[in-house]
Parts: sequence; structure tokens; C-alpha cells
Amino acid sequence: MESATNFFRNRYSLTGLESTLNEEEKAFQDMMHRFAEEVVRPAGAALDKLTPEQVIAPNSVLWEVYARFAELGVMEILASDEVDPVTEARLMQIMLEELAWGDSGIAVSLGAGLSPLMHAKMFENQFVMEKLLANPGIGCWAISEPDHGSNQIMHGKGYATQKPNCIVKFDGDKLVINGQKAAWVSNGPVANFASLFTACDFGGEELGQCVVVVPMDAKGVSKGKPLDKIGQRALPQGEVYFDNVVIEKEWLLVAPENYGAAFESQLSLANAGMGLMFTGLARAAFEHALDYAHERKQGGFAIIEHQDVQRRLFDMFRKVEMCRALSHRVNEYIAAAPRPSLLAAAASKVSVTDLTFEVATSALQMFGGNGLTKEYPMEKLLRDARAAQIEDGCNHVLSIKGGSLLNKDNPLA
Repeated sequence: MESATNFFRNRYSLTGLESTLNEEEKAFQDMMHRFAEEVVRPAGAALDKLTPEQVIAPNSVLWEVYARFAELGVMEILASDEVDPVTEARLMQIMLEELAWGDSGIAVSLGAGLSPLMHAKMFENQFVMEKLLANPGIGCWAISEPDHGSNQIMHGKGYATQKPNCIVKFDGDKLVINGQKAAWVSNGPVANFASLFTACDFGGEELGQCVVVVPMDAKGVSKGKPLDKIGQRALPQGEVYFDNVVIEKEWLLVAPENYGAAFESQLSLANAGMGLMFTGLARAAFEHALDYAHERKQGGFAIIEHQDVQRRLFDMFRKVEMCRALSHRVNEYIAAAPRPSLLAAAASKVSVTDLTFEVATSALQMFGGNGLTKEYPMEKLLRDARAAQIEDGCNHVLSIKGGSLLNKDNPLA
């Protein structure tokens, strides 16, 4: 018998009220959905049950996910000069939603894994691009530091009152890196390359900031233990340490004078990406609830026959569509706009992750007591959704930042 979700998809589309995909995008969506359904979702469920050490162990299914993802050729597609920014943005929104529909922790890991390559393309460093394409691996974005994580979001510049935890020193044709990044570096425990956003000493009177890609097999690089978290347990996160790490200056992506624009660009893209991914989780929660409402019988008939159940499902449906509408609009706007918009990206991230938590909560409630058990997927989706309200900028901090960007006297506005 046809499931309620498939009936819904046949009447509308794979993702709901989406009617603007061209044939190439539809084919890409079908490919990513099959990958999410057949590889990502079962792997995410299995990894959720493991300890953090088991998640990154040599025999972990995580490595199979990465190998199968590499076979899709996404890295080559996104690295191509023939893909214009808006087309790239549309492919990213398809990919990230489908991956997170499968498992949000794996989606964040795969998305972060592309960071060094995407940054090398964004900041037009051909040396780094060639190195990364010749030696494909897992990337990470290392920006947060133990002593001033949210300060990066609030101020985006300088270390006027606090000593940095990590610093790059310019030494002729070499870069020397010392210090650490915080425990929340996604893929930190497993990455082959790091996009390092950090303080730098370039010989001026004050410290600046720069962006460097660091090969993680360089002498002096070490990695901390992966965190044991409430949600997104398939995503390895942990500290990265640098002890007199010396690399060639060609690995520098962004010099101090251009850091402000680079920081704004990356934070905008990261927040926009969170909006896209957690639209996928919201959709997954809604679909589980929709199917369960048709399958669960109470008093001799399926609970979907109750008007209040129908109302609650409609409430979830409209929130999923709100997530998709805003996240897609913001993502494509950022791709086409003359400069990135952190205001728009923060609006997407905060709105979508808050709505996703509401959808996941309502979906779990639909399952009643079953929703609280690990036999059903809802308690995991709720944990994963809750983590999203903190990662890549706590929602309350991003909301304060967004409000500051509406102040005409703010130099970043």
C-alpha cells in the first residue's frame, strides 16, 4: 500500500511546494535523495548509538559514507569554474536539504568537509584549489576559540581586549601557527585540511586576522577527543592544536586587510547553509508524523481521522514550507547580491532552526509515548534539532547581531 508520504510526494513534489527545478536540478535532487535514503539515514541511525570514539574508529560506517559521497562527484561539480554562483547555490540547497533529511549530523559533517575547497574557490587561490583536488580529503572550518567564540560573531574583528588562543605569524615565505581552536570544530578530530580563521602577526603594530588552509598532516598539528553530545552524534567535533606548525605562505587565502569581508562572507554562507539543512530535518520529522498518523489506530481507526491530528499535521506542513521558502530565498539572494548579507543569513538560520525544533516537538507528540523510545526516530530528531539552535552561532546571539545590523550607525550594516 502506498505510504502517506509517497501519496503527498506524488501530488506535490519530493520536497513539497517546489516547482521551479529544471531537468538537471531534478536529476541532481533524485541522486542526492537516493544517497540520503540508502546511505545517510541508516548510517546516521547506527552512528547515533555509538560512543564518539567509535564514530571515528577505523571500522566506522562514517568512512563508508564519505567514500560513497566522493563517488557522487559533488566536489568536482562545485569546484568547476563553469558553475555560476546562483546555479551553485541552487545545487547546494538541494544537496544540503536532502543530506539533512537523511541525517543532520552527517549533513553538517559533509558540508563542513567541503569548506577548504569552497573557500579556496571563493577567495581565488589556485594553488590551494589544485592541492585539494589532487589530494581529496575531509575538511573543517576552524574559527571558534575557547576564550571568545561568540565574540567572533558579535564583533567580527580584532582582539582588542582578549589575547587570541591561536595565532599565525608571518615569517618571510613561511607561516608559523601556534595555539588551539575550540572543541566545536566540526570534523576537527578527523579532518585532513582545515580552513583556519584566526589572528595573525604580520609585522604591524597590532594583530590582524587572516584565513589559512592548513594540511592537518603537517608537523605540530594534533587533534582533541571528539565531544560526547546530546544530538548530531554522527558529527565528530573537537579541538585542534597547533605547535609551531610551519607551512608555505601559498596556503594563505585571505590577508589581514581583506579579513572583514571574508569573515562576513563565510558566516553568511554558514548560516544560510544551516537554514537549508534544517529544512531537511523539519521535512523528515513531518513525514514521519504523517506516516504514523495513517498507520496508528486508536479506537478502531487511524488517528489521521481526528480533526485535531489533521490540524497539527497542517501546522507542521506550513512550518516546513516556511523554512524552505525563507532558506531558499536567502541562499539565492546571497549568491546573486553584490555582497553577502549576514542579516539575511541570520534570519534564515534562526527562523529555520527554531521552526524545526517546533516541528520535531510536534512530531514527537504525534507519536505519544512511542516518540520517547529509541525504537522510533523521533527522539533522535528532537535531539538533533535542539543542537542546531546553538551551533554556528547561538540563536539569541545571532538575533542580537541581526538587530545590530539594522542600526544605520553600525559600520558593518
